Amino acid sequence: MSRTGLVYHGDYLKHDTGPGHPERAARLEAIMEHLRKSPLFPELSLITPQIAPIEAVARNHSREYIEHVREICERGPGLLDSGDTVVSSESYQVALLAVGGVLDAVDAVMAGDLCNAFCAVRPPGHHAEWAQAMGFCLFNNVAIAARHIQQVHQLPKVLIVDWDVHHGNGTQHAFEEDPQVFYFSIHQFPHYPGTGARSERGRGRGQGTILNAPMPAGSTDENYGKIFKEQLLPEAQRFAPDFVLISAGFDAHREDPLSAIGLSDEAYEDMTRRVMDIAAECCQGRLVSVLEGGYYLPALTRCVEKHISVLMERKR
Repeated sequence: MSRTGLVYHGDYLKHDTGPGHPERAARLEAIMEHLRKSPLFPELSLITPQIAPIEAVARNHSREYIEHVREICERGPGLLDSGDTVVSSESYQVALLAVGGVLDAVDAVMAGDLCNAFCAVRPPGHHAEWAQAMGFCLFNNVAIAARHIQQVHQLPKVLIVDWDVHHGNGTQHAFEEDPQVFYFSIHQFPHYPGTGARSERGRGRGQGTILNAPMPAGSTDENYGKIFKEQLLPEAQRFAPDFVLISAGFDAHREDPLSAIGLSDEAYEDMTRRVMDIAAECCQGRLVSVLEGGYYLPALTRCVEKHISVLMERKR
C-alpha cells in the first residue's frame, strides 16, 4: 500500500473570494471530485487538519500582521493589502486551517506514519510576505512549514521547490539570508510579481541558497526538464536537505489562463519524480507538497492526479 497522505477540509471552501476570482472554492471542489472518482483515492491516507497555533504562524509573520489579517477578515468581504487578495469573514480561520494542514502533514511524515503528502489547501501562500498579503495569499504555508521543520523537528536543512508559474517572492524573502533553507523557483519571467531574476541568489550568509530559473513565455516540458536535471539536481545534492517541500502550482500548464508557459500534464509527473528522487537520495523520502496556483479546472484536476500518482510510487 502507498503511504501518501492527502490533506483536505470542507472548511477550505469557506474562504469566499467572490464571483469571477481565479482563486475560488471551485478549485478544491473540482480536485476532490476528481480524486474521489480516481482509483488512487482508496489508497490515500486522509488527514483532517487542525487550526494552526498563532505561535507557528508567527515563525514567519509578524504578530502585528497576523492581527491585521484577523481584523480585516472579521469586518467581512473586502481586500487585504492588495487589489487581488480578496477576503471574507471566514478567511482568517480558513488561512489558519490551511497552515495547520501543512504542519499536520509534516508531523505525520516525521512520525513515520506517511512517506509523503499532498496538501489540497487554500488560500495559497507563496506570495505572502512577513507583513503583507498579496497574490491571493494570506499566510505563507510552505515557509511556515519550513520553520516548523527546523524549530520543532530540529531538522536544519530544508529544500523548497517552487514550480508555480509565478515566482514565490514571499518564500524567497523569508529565507534569502538563511543558509539552511535552499529555495528553488522555476517560473515565467517577466511575469507577476516581478521578482525572481537569475541574479537573485540570496544575501549575506544565505548567498547561494536561492536558485531562480526564470523561463520565457512558450517554454516547454523539455526546457523545464533540462533545468531540473542540469541546475536543480546538482545544487540539491550539494545542499543535501533533511526535508523537501514543494510549492505545487499547476498554472504553468499550457491551458492555464494566467500563464504563457506550455507544460503538458506529463511535465508534472516528470517534475514530481525528479524531486522525489532528490528526497529519496538525501532525506529518506521525506516530502510534503502544498497546492499553490492552477486556475483552469480540467488541467488542474488532471495534473494533481498525476502528481499524487507519482507520490504514491514510494512505498515504505
